[in-house]
Amino acid sequence: MLIDTHAHLNFSSFKKDLDEVIKRTLAENIRVINVGSKYETSRKAVEIAEKYEEGIYAAVGLHPIHATPDFIKKRIEPEEGGFLASGEDFSKEKYLELAKSKKVVAIGEIGLDYYYRPKTKKKIEEFKNKQKEVFLKQLGLAEELDLPVIIHCRMAHQDVADILKFQISSTKSQKNPNFQNSKLRGVVHCFTGILAEAQEYIKMGFYIGFNGIIFKLDLDEVIKQIPLEKILIETDCPYLTPPQEEDKRNEPIFVKYVVEKIAGLKNLNYEKIAEVTTQNARNLFRI
Repeated sequence: MLIDTHAHLNFSSFKKDLDEVIKRTLAENIRVINVGSKYETSRKAVEIAEKYEEGIYAAVGLHPIHATPDFIKKRIEPEEGGFLASGEDFSKEKYLELAKSKKVVAIGEIGLDYYYRPKTKKKIEEFKNKQKEVFLKQLGLAEELDLPVIIHCRMAHQDVADILKFQISSTKSQKNPNFQNSKLRGVVHCFTGILAEAQEYIKMGFYIGFNGIIFKLDLDEVIKQIPLEKILIETDCPYLTPPQEEDKRNEPIFVKYVVEKIAGLKNLNYEKIAEVTTQNARNLFRI
């Protein structure tokens, strides 16, 4: 068994053949966590998960890009087809309602994204502060629900790490009995940082998620050096298709190529990587 811990079958790219994609995914003994990026896609992720008795799960959350669209007046990810960020004010109540589903296993994807940003210093500061504000609110929601978080981080590792440290120390110092046994946990998905940054997240108890980006960026040393027990595998489909399927839309069955790459780098067999990363996902998401 493999667990694709970060997919977007809830996106429009799969609108025409969603059932067929899920059918072949489950037939290959692959389980999937569909991850929300805003309320609409989070709701869709829950709807999809609830159609299946097992094997398909959901995460709900507000992506930083959709939390700050007023600062970005351009198409995002043009190399992947492009889309315009849609504005949304984070509503704790709406996401709490979605999280009532037993199929919701995480809050995500949430975090910080400084890749697309405004031009002036003042606007950049406002842009970053808004993202941090929404990030903190969702970390609080995850702790309240005792759910792990799926973190999106691009060009913002220091700020993400600082916020996680703050939230962990703040939670530990709270006198509210509802938080006494709460521990912030999760995964930094689609990791693109350096080894020291990965080690810092691991020290805080987080997992590191790898997908097809490992075929585009040189993350070999990071993968070699960090413990297999802290690695999760994912596709981030429909994005980041591995080169073995270069001209195709990415989908969960292609997560096997990520496993193969990690196995080669760690000098372990495919079955070992599959076994440990699957158990890692089970441990984190309680599935």
